[in-house]
Amino acid sequence: MSTITEKAEAALQKKAPYGSDVDLGDYQCDAVSHEYDPHLSRFSEGEKEHIAEVGILPSREERAGSFVLKDHSPVHCSIGQEGVELLPMSDAREKYNNLLRDYLWKAVDVGTDKYTAQTALVSHNGYFIRINPGTKSLYPIQACLYISGEGIAQNVHNMVIAEEGSELHIITGCTTAPHLKKGLHVGVSEFYIKKGATVTSTMLHNWGEEIIVRPRTSVWVEEGATFMSNYVCMKPVRSVQMYPSVRLMGKNAVARLNTIVIATRGSDLDIGGRVSLEAPGARAEVISRAITTGGTIIARGLLIGQVAHVKAHLECSGLILSDEGHIRAIPELDGWVAGVEMSHEAAVGRISLEEIEYLMSRGLSEEEATALIVRGFLNVKMEGLPGELQEKIEKIVNETGKSVF
Repeated sequence: MSTITEKAEAALQKKAPYGSDVDLGDYQCDAVSHEYDPHLSRFSEGEKEHIAEVGILPSREERAGSFVLKDHSPVHCSIGQEGVELLPMSDAREKYNNLLRDYLWKAVDVGTDKYTAQTALVSHNGYFIRINPGTKSLYPIQACLYISGEGIAQNVHNMVIAEEGSELHIITGCTTAPHLKKGLHVGVSEFYIKKGATVTSTMLHNWGEEIIVRPRTSVWVEEGATFMSNYVCMKPVRSVQMYPSVRLMGKNAVARLNTIVIATRGSDLDIGGRVSLEAPGARAEVISRAITTGGTIIARGLLIGQVAHVKAHLECSGLILSDEGHIRAIPELDGWVAGVEMSHEAAVGRISLEEIEYLMSRGLSEEEATALIVRGFLNVKMEGLPGELQEKIEKIVNETGKSVF
């Protein structure tokens, strides 16, 4: 029995280290197989609209590669640029068996909790991305993690290796079939960003109202490398528990984490980010914008300064738009030596009556004034986004501002 298997079986008995717990037995680990779709033409019009809302283009235009996992089946995988490799994890395990021994379950501890454990024991594929040294992706790689089967668990293991001096942008769109009611998505992702490389990871979630989501992400960033994460979730979902961990392991490594979330009635979002600054010159910025219109949000943030001459800032702002809503901000700074420079800001409140009255005095109705304030609150500049995706996020923000009441 392998060490990984032993640790996974032991961890199946653990509850999550934070947030609400889920009975894995409520979800099926078997699913219908789906045929390969070379042209992404077998989605219905309703499905195409759903995946387009999370930044996935069925046309594959202006994409360096495309990967689609439907339930447990990799139904599409294509690449359009030399020097960039994209494979289903099952194929990567066969092709790079020796290489993966140096990476698999290194960044993420398989024994973290029962979600990582289940993914190790019953994996339903995922994507493997590797970009060669010095290669710069001309367009983003898009990956769609899609659930269409009622009541199934989708246990995904992804891996990204950005070799020295490379540049890569990944768009991960996670969604469900329009008719779906119940499901569980567990996504384990390991990022290895080598010296001088830059990786931008943009994740858009559009799940169903009764979907449980448990991402488990860890990122290792080497000297002079940069990791930028953009996470957007503005549609109803039962529960999301996401706390990516980034280690800035080399000199002058950089991490920027941006999060925009809205919790509607019945949604429970436990989100945040952890950055460990482990080398001189490392810098980090963690920014979140959270709105509740009736749901619950716990916004976590942790900065750990382990060496001198590091800088980091944490900012968490929450807006409560309903008496049923609840936001709890938990910003933490953990300094271990003299010479660290870390700060945080946290604010939770309502829309200012004075701001609304001012805008109404300029000719706006109360509803228009409120929508404008909400849009401004959610307007977080996300670096590295392609133009069409930036426009899509801005459109979502605008529509959200109009519909929060």
